[in-house]
Amino acid sequence: MFKNGWRKDCDVMASYLDRIGAGAVLDNPEVLDFDWMPPELVGRDPVQRELAAKFSTLAHHEGAGRAVITGPVGSGKTVLADTFCRDIQRHLAGKRNVRSVKVNCRNASTSMRVVQRILHLLDPGHPDRGLSMGELLLSLRRLLRREASHLIVVLDEVDHMLRRSGDDLLYQLLRIDEDQEGKGTMSLILISQEQVLDVLETAVISRMGASNHIKIQPYSVEGLEAIALQRAELGLVPGTWTPEIIRLIAEKAGLTGDARRAIELLNAAVERCEFRQDGHNEPYITVEDIHEPSNTSIATSGSNLEAIDDLNTHAMLVLLAMCRRLTNQETMTTGDVEQLYAVVCEEYDVKMKSHTTVWKYLKDFETRQLTVSRVATIGGGRGRTTHLSMPHFLPKDLASRLEMLLKKQFR
Repeated sequence: MFKNGWRKDCDVMASYLDRIGAGAVLDNPEVLDFDWMPPELVGRDPVQRELAAKFSTLAHHEGAGRAVITGPVGSGKTVLADTFCRDIQRHLAGKRNVRSVKVNCRNASTSMRVVQRILHLLDPGHPDRGLSMGELLLSLRRLLRREASHLIVVLDEVDHMLRRSGDDLLYQLLRIDEDQEGKGTMSLILISQEQVLDVLETAVISRMGASNHIKIQPYSVEGLEAIALQRAELGLVPGTWTPEIIRLIAEKAGLTGDARRAIELLNAAVERCEFRQDGHNEPYITVEDIHEPSNTSIATSGSNLEAIDDLNTHAMLVLLAMCRRLTNQETMTTGDVEQLYAVVCEEYDVKMKSHTTVWKYLKDFETRQLTVSRVATIGGGRGRTTHLSMPHFLPKDLASRLEMLLKKQFR
């Protein structure tokens, strides 16, 4: 009887896992990833033309371009630069050797780390340590000249580097191709939520060009509809969605104009539809799949996000560290919090608070219903660890608001 019962339980387990990989609705998961690069950028035609105009001389032997792209979270700044770099390399293939590298300055937040990252992307064997800034820049000049290539450098979230190291690196990069005789030239694209031209020195602005600023507005409902439609056409099984569903997703995301929100809503609807499949009902997304379930309360409105406005500076830094991790995974440990808090403190150039103070912040977050904690036993009962999650908020939305509040405090 034990064996039969055990076998029956195994059959149940197997059946509940059947929907994983079944692909009743989702055909290509990669398409619903935030970082997926579309074959064609949709919803941004005027901005694409504006960016291309900044690089109109790139087909010439010594031509280069400059651009500063700013706009709110989810407005498509990064994908605009990514698709432009890809498309210009294809367009000029056989006419000019064009390469591109992108560095996220949130992760490489000092000028030294940025240059090291550029060199590593161009030459994975290049030494990362033991070289001064001058030596690193000289290596970059030699590398460009040796390959006789034109390099487009994209510095994403460049405001993080500017806060830590100032704008001297930008000045050096803007001059790096002087006397190269067209062999090893460079273009520069800066991306930020902020208008970074306001904090640059006159000499840098003069070389960067104040007129090269491209300000992106939040997406319109039509732009979000084009994005959701493209992802549905390329990522979902035909017949599992309708144009009306795509329009509803766009309208819900249109409250913020955030493309990530539209993609998130589409992905969540797909997951709910896949979850409902039992082999008897038709696999197609319904209106109910788009609305949040009634037993959850994910806060997305401005009034709910205001729950963090009265936190002190270090509480905000701790919460920001948590949001950045929980954007990509469901839970984290208290040890993770302290490690990431240290990184955020380094980014904002402040001294960490003590372990006890951080623990008090975590208890306060739970009291405010910002987070939920769960204690798990480890090591055969010899120890316990606390897992933290954020089920009632979208971590990326909280992070955006925290960064805005901290920006005001660190002016």
